[in-house]
Amino acid sequence: MTVDRLLPSDEARELIGLTRDIAGRVLDPIVDEHERQEKYPDGVFATLGEAGLLSLPYPEEWGGGGQPYEVYLQVLEELAISWAAVAVATSVHGLASFPLSVYGTEEQKQRWLSEMLSGRTIGAYSLSEAQAGSDAAALACKATARGDDYVINGAKAWITHGGVADFYNLFARTGEGSKGVTCFLVAKDTPGLSFGKPEEKLGLHAIPTTAAFYDNATVEGSRRIGEEGQGLPIAFSALDSGRLGIAAIAVGIAQAALDDAVDYAQERSAFGRKIIDHQGLGFLLADMAAAVDSARATYLDAARRRDAGLPYSRNASVAKLVATDAAMKVTTDAVQVFGGYGYTRDYRVERYMRDAKITQIFEGTNQIQRLVISRSLAR
Repeated sequence: MTVDRLLPSDEARELIGLTRDIAGRVLDPIVDEHERQEKYPDGVFATLGEAGLLSLPYPEEWGGGGQPYEVYLQVLEELAISWAAVAVATSVHGLASFPLSVYGTEEQKQRWLSEMLSGRTIGAYSLSEAQAGSDAAALACKATARGDDYVINGAKAWITHGGVADFYNLFARTGEGSKGVTCFLVAKDTPGLSFGKPEEKLGLHAIPTTAAFYDNATVEGSRRIGEEGQGLPIAFSALDSGRLGIAAIAVGIAQAALDDAVDYAQERSAFGRKIIDHQGLGFLLADMAAAVDSARATYLDAARRRDAGLPYSRNASVAKLVATDAAMKVTTDAVQVFGGYGYTRDYRVERYMRDAKITQIFEGTNQIQRLVISRSLAR
């Protein structure tokens, strides 16, 4: 089923049409094989970059699309309907471009930003560590000033596109406490930087997730983004936007599961009629549709606040919480609609359920989202 979207401009409608065209021609024909074989989709991100879909919310002066965030998120949702792993990597690339775009100097932007936004270089985000996931202030990876440069030692974990991406936003400790973290833009070929083997994950099989290891890796001082000690404010402001990306992707996964469940319920018969005509199943599908529509409205509300320059941090956490919990529920119910077939790999719904689970965990677990929301209410 094609989502009937309310879009703010003719250009936005053309972008959604372009995204659906690429999803139908490029993603849908290969997604099943690549996910089953855990095979990286070579050439896909170059195609998305050439179409301008990797840079939509960034300024046109640097090669971005200059689009409202509400449009960008709906593009992400369309990608996720076809292939969640590709949508996640696209969102992470947008997240990785944020620090330079917002906090970088003009000289730094001239040097690197256009390459990022064109998709000629693909980015990754390395904030988490094995013992510092939700507690970012507990980071241990250390950057020691040496002349004009920094020497990095330590490890980062859970890096989407790790080992494949061309650049990494690294958050490393340069001092004590929450004000002792600094952001760096690290090139993949930096001497002393290496990557672990891809994690054996429940879902999102086609895009690698790895650890990164820094062993006396020297990073030029010109690659520091922002001031020393400004790293956590940069990281958290980027994550507000990133959480909206994950919310949109979760809705895309849920929409795909709903679509497949409705199609199956229209085709399958039991007791002399289509199973969709049995009230018990029809009501289940109705609840799934209500969850998808509600989650979409929630992330769009947060995006419109962002576009209007209003505070949206709490709204981003609400959207991430609501959308990802909805995705887990809807995909689980979709498997139920398919019955025993839903538990096999003959249909995509089992993959949707596996892919949905991680959306409740990364970019801040849903328990952390509840903490953010409750603290906002307390203030």
